[in-house]
Amino acid sequence: MKNFIYLLIFGFSLISCGGGDDPVTEEKNVAPSVPSLVGPVDNKLCTNNVVEFQWGISADENKDAVTYQIQVAKDNAFAQIVNTVDEIAANNTSFTLEKNTAYYWRVKATDSKKASSDYSATFKFYTAGNAFVNHLPFAPNLVQPVINTTVAGITATLKWTATDVDTADILNYDVYFGTANPPTTKIMENNSSVSVDVTLEPVKEYFWRVVVKDNKGGEAVGQVWTFKTL
Repeated sequence: MKNFIYLLIFGFSLISCGGGDDPVTEEKNVAPSVPSLVGPVDNKLCTNNVVEFQWGISADENKDAVTYQIQVAKDNAFAQIVNTVDEIAANNTSFTLEKNTAYYWRVKATDSKKASSDYSATFKFYTAGNAFVNHLPFAPNLVQPVINTTVAGITATLKWTATDVDTADILNYDVYFGTANPPTTKIMENNSSVSVDVTLEPVKEYFWRVVVKDNKGGEAVGQVWTFKTL
């Protein structure tokens, strides 16, 4: 009788401790790495308007298949996109573009589970015309304050950079700044400096933009940047 009871207890212990399969831990999907742009290199003057684009292959931690999206635009805010192609399996493509035009391009990677990387850095290039012409400057790039951030204090230094494929051209800047969007008050005109100090009021949202001008009459109007104060 005792042996029978021991056998029952042992049997129940086997039932309570075993039987089921171990739970399967699903592998977390990680987005591919951000593509690195190869060409056209930044600030390039392309002599042919049939432009070949190339970028580095993105790494994927899960070994998923990766495709790419490329965007080509006429402005560095990508509000004027002229070409967008999704699900490119290779790390290159080409487009026929307008001549004598500034373009901006970027790429992102997406894996087979639809996880996407951030966009790459933005590169800019210019397509040459049929004859010699003045190439317009590229739109300015923001340095500080970072867009949509909050600035402490009663003053701030606005900074930017700008380039021109005509490297001998002299660049000057107009700066518009204020609480209106878009800003209409010109606080700097025809100045070669790439920074300007401004006085701020508390709890305000400010907007500013830079117009880049070369010494041959060409100009590029930058996008509106914004920041707030405490």
